[in-house]
Amino acid sequence: MELLKRKIMSDGVVLSDQVLKVDAFLNHQIDPLLMQQIGHEFAKRFAGQGISKIVTIEASGIAPAVMAGLELGVPVIFARKYQSLTLKDDLYTSTVFSFTKQTESTLAISSKHLNAQDHVLLIDDFLANGHAARALIDLIGQAGASIAGIGVVIEKSFQRGRAELDEQGYRVESLARIQSLSGGQVSFLD
Repeated sequence: MELLKRKIMSDGVVLSDQVLKVDAFLNHQIDPLLMQQIGHEFAKRFAGQGISKIVTIEASGIAPAVMAGLELGVPVIFARKYQSLTLKDDLYTSTVFSFTKQTESTLAISSKHLNAQDHVLLIDDFLANGHAARALIDLIGQAGASIAGIGVVIEKSFQRGRAELDEQGYRVESLARIQSLSGGQVSFLD
């Protein structure tokens, strides 16, 4: 997706050979027009797959997931990173490690919103080592639901997450595939 690649080049900041900061448009400040285009692109790529729900993780995955949900006409569920007073019963839970935050979080989804009849599209902001995707796959599995595919806004192709998901047979659609962040520069795979 050329618009996204241009935005990464203009507003993304390479912090190291492993970390790309995109808080100017994706995960602190959100560019709504870009998110609309991202949602449209995910909907186009997964059209006709019988998707009944979209699942993401709070908070950075919410904007692209909501836009894709709007385009596909399906509800969006976000896995909460902590339990609250209102989200405490009949939960599917899994844990995820965040490389950028260096913390482990418990994810939770209410069983009221996800069940075995659902065919789910997973959407996330980044794919690196695949920790978030594995946690979401675990939650979907607990519900007995099926997975239509995984939509990723930015993939770090130089890390192992994509290869693991491919080996497990999941369809992964990434809108921008980064080959390298070496030398403070972003280079794309395609």
